[in-house]
Amino acid sequence: MPTPFLSSEEYDERAHQLYNEGQYEEALRVLREGLALYPNAVELHIGVGYAQLAREEFGWARRSFEDALVLEPEHEDGLAGLGESLLKLGQDEAALRCFHRTLELGYGDDIDLMLQIGRALFREGSIRERSDFFDGAKGFFETAVQQAPESAEAVSCVGYTHHRLGDDDAAIASLRRSLQLDNEHSEARIYLANILYDRGEYEGALYHLEQTTPDDHWDELGIWRLIELKRTLYKVTEQDPELKPWDDRLSELASDLDDVDELLMELDPRHATDETTREAQIARGQLELFGTLLSGLADQKEETSSAHQIVARDGTKFAGSWDEIVLRMRDAVGDPTHTMQDFMRRAARRGFRETGVQIPTSDAESFIKGSADAGLLRIVR
Repeated sequence: MPTPFLSSEEYDERAHQLYNEGQYEEALRVLREGLALYPNAVELHIGVGYAQLAREEFGWARRSFEDALVLEPEHEDGLAGLGESLLKLGQDEAALRCFHRTLELGYGDDIDLMLQIGRALFREGSIRERSDFFDGAKGFFETAVQQAPESAEAVSCVGYTHHRLGDDDAAIASLRRSLQLDNEHSEARIYLANILYDRGEYEGALYHLEQTTPDDHWDELGIWRLIELKRTLYKVTEQDPELKPWDDRLSELASDLDDVDELLMELDPRHATDETTREAQIARGQLELFGTLLSGLADQKEETSSAHQIVARDGTKFAGSWDEIVLRMRDAVGDPTHTMQDFMRRAARRGFRETGVQIPTSDAESFIKGSADAGLLRIVR
């Protein structure tokens, strides 16, 4: 039963707390209880819209934001929420009109709003691989920086869009500026480390990764790279106690994915759960470049006496050098956008879950022979 002693603001505050805790269904219950008493409370309609967005009920969210804007046509949160709903429904032009309307109304000085809109465009650009959305996101992020040049979050967001638009020099400059403003901004530091790694600047990448903690990481890529670089540059062994916290964090992240999540990620990298994961799935490093060069020589080498051959459990045959075999396995059963090292690590993790056998990933030969020992494939020669 509704509680008449609560004001509409109190209902909104209760729902907001539940929303922040991820209890979207309970937040909706509180908001609807409040609307039964205060049907013209704009903030409650907007709260319903954002809870429905979080539940991916995009059509219902659109309706809730439209109800709010009928009551207050120039409400900035209503316009931003409606824009995000329309973006999810594929109505891009209408969505962009809502977003730009916030600027026309003078809300460019609302830093949180500018970041919210920029992130919505960035996420959708990642899902649909739309560079124009990244351009749009950069515009809103830059507006936030103009209003708050000392905001490390805003500056780092500009850096993310520079990277997605292919300007790594500008991305690195923005991310370093962000870290000057806030040395504890771990998201920016991890992003910067991954860019440096992809450019082959391994010492710089390791420097930044070593300044993070395992709990700072919400995807596996940065952790895998830190472990690899420590083993390569510092000659740390796989069993070194220094790596245990990182291995534990990998296990935690792996346990967060159910079988359906993993299947979707294997089939389509766009099902990643956040921007950082998406970065993990499209990252390319110098090792992949080297692998591509090897792959280009595959046809010339496959029939030579030095070529190896393996047979997977489904009967598929792969031949060539050890590196070529791994690359062909990656292209056949993995994601061609992953580096060879990333593919081996993912496969080794799945193999360990299935067999309990630790499969080395330091090089292609060890990986293949370890997979054979685990019974996952057979080496013919």
